[in-house]
Amino acid sequence: MTESTAARKPRRSAGSKAAGTTGTEASGNTGGKAAGNTGGKAGTGTKRTTRTTGTRTTRPTRTTRAAAKKGSETELVQLLTPEGERVEPTGKAAYAEYAEYVAGITPDELRGLYRDMVLTRRFDAEATALQRQGELGLWASLLGQEAAQIGSGRATREDDYVFPTYREHGVAWCRGVDPTNLLGMFRGVNHGGWDPNSNNFHLYTIVIGSQALHATGYAMGVAKDGADSGVIAYFGDGASSQGDVSEAFNFAAVYNAPVVFFCQNNQWAISEGNEKQTRVPLYQRAQGFGFPGVRVDGNDVLASLAVTRWALDRARRGEGPALIEAYTYRMGAHTTSDDPSRYRHDDERAAWEAKDPILRLRRHLESAHHADEGFFAELEAESETLGKRVREVVRAMPDPDRLALFENVYADGHALVDEERAQFAAYQASFAEAEGV
Repeated sequence: MTESTAARKPRRSAGSKAAGTTGTEASGNTGGKAAGNTGGKAGTGTKRTTRTTGTRTTRPTRTTRAAAKKGSETELVQLLTPEGERVEPTGKAAYAEYAEYVAGITPDELRGLYRDMVLTRRFDAEATALQRQGELGLWASLLGQEAAQIGSGRATREDDYVFPTYREHGVAWCRGVDPTNLLGMFRGVNHGGWDPNSNNFHLYTIVIGSQALHATGYAMGVAKDGADSGVIAYFGDGASSQGDVSEAFNFAAVYNAPVVFFCQNNQWAISEGNEKQTRVPLYQRAQGFGFPGVRVDGNDVLASLAVTRWALDRARRGEGPALIEAYTYRMGAHTTSDDPSRYRHDDERAAWEAKDPILRLRRHLESAHHADEGFFAELEAESETLGKRVREVVRAMPDPDRLALFENVYADGHALVDEERAQFAAYQASFAEAEGV
């Protein structure tokens, strides 16, 4: 049984001794009832009282709150251990239901998942390097979150629709978006780089949490159309604290929208840890809105694949929304403008590196004799080819047409936008006149 994010000890400052490792892994069912009590009496502590106008209010002391957190433990769905061993869901009916979604997975499909994760990580590393070289203005790395993204991305059908944040490079890969198209916005040459309707993959969303509402509205439309498809919205643990996400949960529940909320809990919302965001595990929030929540081992690509297939299947059947909390870890910085050494310890990262999602699947492939050295060598060569292509494409991206800023603001045009375009065009022309061009 793993300790919930709410139950972990507060992190100490960078100058103090590290608090130790986090996120111990276990297996179990999380699709229904909460695994621990968080709302009842605390085991220890006293209460102090404060007086308000005509009422008497009790407030739990710090000791009481700590005891309440300590009693809140949860389980996570895991089908592949960090050592690469398959987990058998014996004696757990609902847990076995998740496992059934990957019971017949073939060695070829396992190699495909491994390839997806390796190439996604290689692309991500190249993009980070390009930013450091001044070729990109910013980059948000997915390092460490490959299993959550590839597993859930491969669970989608072609007619499903995906609403990402700005870090879902692995999901974009699964949806068939050319990875070089992800870089235009970060280079500042376009506002997106791909047609969302070509792959049913929406443009990256920078406003935190707003895509959960977009996904819910789209899913409500899908239901009204009677379409047999699902919608999935991605967001992080930090976004779960936004009002937009709570509103999306409520609308989705009330209107029984076919949407899956996929929260990648990478432990850090920039520099804020989970204990400063929630007193209960994030997946348990779904219960308050009336739909199921599941915590899955986000470093386990098989578990991520299975649970997302389960959630999307029930959404397509008209059973409404579900929340998946992929319990994972952000190995790198929040973005390339961030310095994680200022707020977290190296030993925390080292503990999670031992649960690396790619290494985990490689161990399984090797122990089950599903892949040989030839496969890994060929994949390494393919990843280097991808890295080279990314470098060449980014450096060859043309500067955008400056007047393109005014395009697609309104579907049928707008007098004010036309006036602003004319003013900006005249301003740009003045430079050419000054230079005698």
